[in-house]
Amino acid sequence: MTPTELLIIVGAIALVRLLLSLRPVKAGSSGRSTTFAREFLDPFIIAGISAWVLITFVGRTYYIPSGSMLPTLQVHDVLLVDKIGYRFHPPHRGDIVVFPPPIPTPDDFIKRVIAGPGDTLSIKGGVVFVNDKPLYEPYTADKPSYELAVRNYGIYVSYGVGWQRLDPSQANIPPRAMWKAPNRIPPHCYFMMGDNRDDSEDSHVWGFAQDAGTFASGPRKGKPAGFTGRAFLIFWPLTQARILTDPNTSPTPPPQ
Repeated sequence: MTPTELLIIVGAIALVRLLLSLRPVKAGSSGRSTTFAREFLDPFIIAGISAWVLITFVGRTYYIPSGSMLPTLQVHDVLLVDKIGYRFHPPHRGDIVVFPPPIPTPDDFIKRVIAGPGDTLSIKGGVVFVNDKPLYEPYTADKPSYELAVRNYGIYVSYGVGWQRLDPSQANIPPRAMWKAPNRIPPHCYFMMGDNRDDSEDSHVWGFAQDAGTFASGPRKGKPAGFTGRAFLIFWPLTQARILTDPNTSPTPPPQ
C-alpha cells in the first residue's frame, strides 16, 4: 500500500469518527445563541471541507453495479480509489482502474490493466500473451472464448469464424500516424479487461482506454480521456473488506 492510499484510509476513518462524535451543545440561559450555533455547525463545516478535499483531490468511494469483475469484485462492493497516484506514475499492468470509457455512458467503468503503451498483445486458446509471454491470471473467473491480436495498426477479434477488425467509428483505435509500430499498443493507450472475461464489455469491444488527451476515434472522439484512479481497497461490506493486492506479486505457478 502506498503512502497516498494509507492517507485516504486514515482520512476516511477520521471523517467517520468526526461525524459520529457530533452532538448538540447545551445552550445556557445567558443569550449564547451565536456561540451555540458556531459550536454546533463548525464540525459540520470542517467535515464537509475535509470530505470535499478528499473526494476532489485524493480519493473517493465507488460502487460496483455489475459482475464484470467477478470473482475479484462482487456486485454491491464499495471500493476506495486512489485518485492522486497516477499524477506521479503511469498505470501498471494488473492495476484495477476506474476510468471513462471511449463509448457513451454516464458512468465510469472499472477494469484491469492488461497491457500498455509499447506492449504486444494476443489471446490464443484462452491464454493472454503480453510481449509473447503468457500472463498468470489467478484472479479470472474464466478464460475468454474469443481470440484476439493487436496487429496491422488495429485490434482484431475472432469468435471462431474468421477475424474481424474493430471499427474505428465504433471503437477507440488511433489512426496509423499515432502508432509507433503496427503490432504494439500506441502511446497513452491501454488494453483493459474484466476478470469475468466472457461477461465483460471491455477493450475487445470498444478498443483502447487512454490515460491522457482526447479519445482518438470512436463515438467519443475528441472527448477528454484519462484515468480516474486505482482501486486499492474493498471498503464494504465488511465481510469482503480487503486490500486489492498487485497480481504481479502473487505466487507464480510451478514449472510445467
